[in-house]
Amino acid sequence: MASSEEDGGGNGAVEEKENGKKRRLGALATAWLIFYNVAMTAGWLVLGIAMVRFYIQKGTHRGLFRSVQKTLKFFQTFALLEVVHCAVVHTSVLVTGVQVSSRIFMVWFIAHSIKQIQNEESVILFLVVWTVTEITRYSFYTFNLLNHLPYFIKWARYNFFIILYPAGVAGELLTIYAALPYVKKTGMFSLRLPNKYNVSFDYYYFLIIVMFSYVPLFPQLYFHMLRQRRRVLHGEVIVEKDD
Repeated sequence: MASSEEDGGGNGAVEEKENGKKRRLGALATAWLIFYNVAMTAGWLVLGIAMVRFYIQKGTHRGLFRSVQKTLKFFQTFALLEVVHCAVVHTSVLVTGVQVSSRIFMVWFIAHSIKQIQNEESVILFLVVWTVTEITRYSFYTFNLLNHLPYFIKWARYNFFIILYPAGVAGELLTIYAALPYVKKTGMFSLRLPNKYNVSFDYYYFLIIVMFSYVPLFPQLYFHMLRQRRRVLHGEVIVEKDD
């Protein structure tokens, strides 16, 4: 799910647990992760400022996606490195991969590919949510790596998502829904029979399946973040059952 937040993500833990003991990351790995998170914080901050300036100057959201799309595409695609980072901080490759790829899917295969929906208010909704979320998340990781985490950053990291996560999911789902008529009309990214591969793929129905996949995934990830919030902010010991 594109709006989800998973602790770790290959970014922010200076110490990891290994066989019940804490192991510090190497100096080179820590330096790279600090650079990466500073760069990503700056990138999303630039994107956020550009969005605010556009709206102040134009007085409308129409054309906003087009004006910021290069910055968005670069930094969101750059986040693929977080899958590689999983080998450094030993977080889930599967969870991180799904989250990063779902964001890239929304950017490249929905908003970029279907230009008719770029002015939808739902696009602006998930863009605003992503921007606030990522500025908060990457700054949290940066300060955490520097062992100097301001309480406000930690508080924001574990409170903003309560509103932002559902709002982002709503924006993503409404955007996909708005794309369905154009996808059905044009048959884009679809493969019809007969063809030399003797296989068929319908992008329209694929998008419907993607939308339904939010139903089981959203509650799991949302309640996971709520448990993390209780643990980090209130010191509760959370025992999670193995699946």
